[in-house]
Amino acid sequence: SGSQLREIFDKINNLLSGKSVQSGGRTVSVTQHPQGLDFVYYKLAEKFVNQGEEEVASHRDAAFPIAVVASGIWEIHPRVGDLFLAHLHKKCPYSVPFYPALKEGTSMEEYQRMLGYQVKDSKMEEQDHFLKRMSGMIRLYAAIIQLRWPYGNKQGAHPHGLNYGWRWLAQMLNMEPLADVTATLLFDFLEASDVCGNALMKQYQVQFWKMMLLIREDYFPRYD
Repeated sequence: SGSQLREIFDKINNLLSGKSVQSGGRTVSVTQHPQGLDFVYYKLAEKFVNQGEEEVASHRDAAFPIAVVASGIWEIHPRVGDLFLAHLHKKCPYSVPFYPALKEGTSMEEYQRMLGYQVKDSKMEEQDHFLKRMSGMIRLYAAIIQLRWPYGNKQGAHPHGLNYGWRWLAQMLNMEPLADVTATLLFDFLEASDVCGNALMKQYQVQFWKMMLLIREDYFPRYD
């Protein structure tokens, strides 16, 4: 609900602003340690990405309440946004977008990790689980670029707005499709855009429909 989101947002914003907040039954403040604020920036950005990887992957609509809080915090505390992108790009290189190439001297296990797979005891995770995690993170990213904190000052530009989504989509279509991954991520990205009110279509109009036509008539046939 809106009141719950506002309570969460205010608590995070207060913590980042140097105010004391209650956490785990005790009072904490970033001023308690010289690197306190840097640590909280880093862990908060990591937490947002983890929520995409875990919560959004399992509950797709969770992307929107998480994104609206993340977008609002990003607007007030830009460092969180920079670190969010860093964590996102590391866990999901397709959010750049980037398909890492296998280089000479790189072990297969290391390469699998570069691609975003979880590897434990030299065993790579199942493809379905991998795609689910990647989808969750891309869906959260797609929601963030088009949502803004409704209770803030909207006079300024979105800290990471629709132009970044348009750029991501164009860059994806300039790369050769990767089996399973590309189609899955394009679907989640565009579906998230649709749920949020066809934001890309409203922003780019005719150019957006040209992009959709390109996907249907030129890009998807490359999977055959």
